[in-house]
Amino acid sequence: MQTEMKPANRVVNSRLHQVFQLTDLSSLSVSSVGPLFSVAAASAAMVQAAGPAVPIAIVAIAVPFILCSWIFLSLNQHFPSSGASYHWSRRIMGIDYSHFQGWIVIMAYFWSIPPILIPAARFTLGAFGIAHPSALAEIATSIGWATFSALVLLRGARMTALVTQAFLLVEILAVAVMTVIGYASWHRRTPGTATIALYHIHWAGVVACTVIAATIVDGWEIDSYASEEAKKPRLTPGWGGIIGAISVVIYYLLIWPLLLHEVPLAQLATSADALTLWAKTVVPSFVPWMRVSVIASTAGGLWLTTFILSRALFAMARDGNVPSLFGKLNRQRVPFWAIVIPIIISIAVVCMQVIVPSLNALFELVLSAAGFFLVAEFLLDGVNMLYFLVFHHHDIRHSIKAHHHVGMLAAAIIVVIFLASIEIAFLVLGPRDIAPGIDRVIVGLLALGILNVLRLKRRKTAPKTHIFADEPNILGNPLVEIDADC
Repeated sequence: MQTEMKPANRVVNSRLHQVFQLTDLSSLSVSSVGPLFSVAAASAAMVQAAGPAVPIAIVAIAVPFILCSWIFLSLNQHFPSSGASYHWSRRIMGIDYSHFQGWIVIMAYFWSIPPILIPAARFTLGAFGIAHPSALAEIATSIGWATFSALVLLRGARMTALVTQAFLLVEILAVAVMTVIGYASWHRRTPGTATIALYHIHWAGVVACTVIAATIVDGWEIDSYASEEAKKPRLTPGWGGIIGAISVVIYYLLIWPLLLHEVPLAQLATSADALTLWAKTVVPSFVPWMRVSVIASTAGGLWLTTFILSRALFAMARDGNVPSLFGKLNRQRVPFWAIVIPIIISIAVVCMQVIVPSLNALFELVLSAAGFFLVAEFLLDGVNMLYFLVFHHHDIRHSIKAHHHVGMLAAAIIVVIFLASIEIAFLVLGPRDIAPGIDRVIVGLLALGILNVLRLKRRKTAPKTHIFADEPNILGNPLVEIDADC
């Protein structure tokens, strides 16, 4: 098929600034996970499910996620795009499939923002000694953090990286101090703590905990969504994700043994902030710093989750799948409305949660479903890679020994099988271990995604696909349009 390429002004003017280096992408990938925030916020649910066997669940989910980061590296090298998962499926599996994966991406990241805003507000107010804040205080503080996050993002990619690195430094220092103090105090066992005994493990609880753990090991994929903003778009994106995924797992495997060994299990299972609880138990003088570190981790996760969503919406707008408004850039070359609109809607969701108690249960269900869609994104990317290697990549068909594709094929198979099992477990165990009715909410949101695919399929305008190319011989433009079937 003959490919039509045209350097439309609209496309050229939509170029993002290429400013990120590997150090920037790596810091974005680590901070996006928000490891301290994830431990503080999710520890109670994880301990309730698995007891002292939480580290087993983390290792279990870490394996497919690290393999998935390798898959992301390869897909980035072939198809660098700010749309990442959405764009890869468009190039590999086709238009309709990409529309569904685009819906998955929107559900995953938009519904992840309000669950960060509310803890950010509560952690901040708690640091000022307000243990039971009023609804007005929670809303005002949430708006404050949302506004700050929007400003960080709107000031440009370079500013986003610098602020993220400053906040991440606070987090890294806290982990380092906690590790030194915690393991130096290892011989002093706190009454009520627990140890892992393989013959006493509640394996059904470990499976449920693995489902929950899947929601705290994601975020490293942000460097894929930042690939068009990398100085070397076919080289560094993907490596930052691998560094981020491995670093976060190391964080968790350093922190969790300390929590389980030095804090009573019953207190961990009911605590809203396990890390501050650890500091109070082991070294009370470290409590203020730990609170600041958790807040820094939460804030970084907030604007970087919005970053991912904004770049995905930007890519979808270029292809005509969402309103063109989401594709407009400001003077700093970042997608203005793709940042502002999700932030405004997230604030509205938080306000309704806090002000209207009758809606809180519904929103809690929908927000809890974000974890399912985050895992679904990686599952579909595993399918993308599997299909690409088997049906599209000449090396894998012509020479089974070629390059690293045999290992990549094995990784894709493992990712698909394991994450599909996690999704099934999410639907089966979710109503009991996460929230009653969450299975129905997930099925409803998936049905809406299918309806959205049908809506886009019926539109009269021809679909487009934008590709990012750094070859100098393609009309001298980094962004071009190609026919949808290419």
